[in-house]
Amino acid sequence: MKFKEIKNNIYYCGLNDVNRKYFDELIPLEHGTSYNSYLVIGSEKTAIIDTTYHPKTEEFFNNLNGNNVTKIDYIIANHGEQDHTGALPEMLKKYPDAIILTNPKCKENIMEMLLVSEDKIRVIADGEEVSLGDKTLKFIYAPWVHWPDTMFTYLKEDNMLFTCDFLGAHYTFDNIYAECDDKLYNGAKRYFAEIMMPFSPMCRKYVQMIREMNPEMLLPSHGPIYKDCKFIVDAYADWASETGKNLVLIPYVSMYNSTKEMVDYLNKKLNQKGIQTALYNVVDGDLGELATALVDATTIVIGAPMVLAGPHPMIVGPAYLINVLRPKAQFISYIGSYGWGGNLFGKLEEFLSNLRCEPIEPLLVKGKPKKEDFEKLDKLAESIYTKHKELNLL
Repeated sequence: MKFKEIKNNIYYCGLNDVNRKYFDELIPLEHGTSYNSYLVIGSEKTAIIDTTYHPKTEEFFNNLNGNNVTKIDYIIANHGEQDHTGALPEMLKKYPDAIILTNPKCKENIMEMLLVSEDKIRVIADGEEVSLGDKTLKFIYAPWVHWPDTMFTYLKEDNMLFTCDFLGAHYTFDNIYAECDDKLYNGAKRYFAEIMMPFSPMCRKYVQMIREMNPEMLLPSHGPIYKDCKFIVDAYADWASETGKNLVLIPYVSMYNSTKEMVDYLNKKLNQKGIQTALYNVVDGDLGELATALVDATTIVIGAPMVLAGPHPMIVGPAYLINVLRPKAQFISYIGSYGWGGNLFGKLEEFLSNLRCEPIEPLLVKGKPKKEDFEKLDKLAESIYTKHKELNLL
């Protein structure tokens, strides 16, 4: 494949992976993903920013050979995770004079995960610049978007910022430039939800930094390149904000329909009050959809029956995910049904210990919900309505 020139001897040399179904054996990939790599040819030296996922190494090398890339002086490792660095050991064999430029934490990860020799790595400082002749690379430490070893690379003369995983999307494409439409917006939001949401405070920090830098292009490690930087920067500012939307997320599981009756009734009452809802059946749902709804949800109501004196096992995984993603939700409640007893809500609260949500009175029903239980669901809907109204979400 012929490399696509982005600007002035800067080339896209990444790959699409349309057949990959899961990322980290956890995240379903609706559109596959891309592993973006960028070749920067200066008047004196040549650098490549990120490599590729190890299973794609042969294809990556075929493209390098097909484009007559015979010399690389620097390999920039913006982050040590192996979807970016998996080809590094083979790259160092192919280009034995190349030196990896990275930060101290990423150096440690590369040495431990890929068994790269220390003498092939040069640690650069935050803000340090490296000249390629007529082009200058500046390195900006950006920890916790999303690993502690993340950094950005800024190409000064061309005003281009390579943002690693930040601002990315699990997305494949023919046109390397973003078509800023709903499809890409939804893909990028899902990516933010699954990967960046736990680090929202750091996302806010780097969104502000990028606004002040005002780059001509943003070039992430997954998904298309942004010429319209405002599209993705404004989206991240919204998603990473501390304020949710008028949305109640209801993840649930139901064995004999008792919990589902309660979920459906509460859902109807909330909708009647002008509150948007997102129902998520944990048995056959897509975890990416759950994560995406968490980006906007102000309230979470978890619905589950009791199994062997505790929460139904199918709700435990999603509860764990909600806990580690640390969403901005401000209120939480629980509804559920039991047969002979146990500790349903107490266990769920333990699983959600990271959340700093104000609790709203839960509802636990023995067997099928009855008239008085539906009246309590009316009160729950009214409580949620009041909370949302006080936040001016309605």
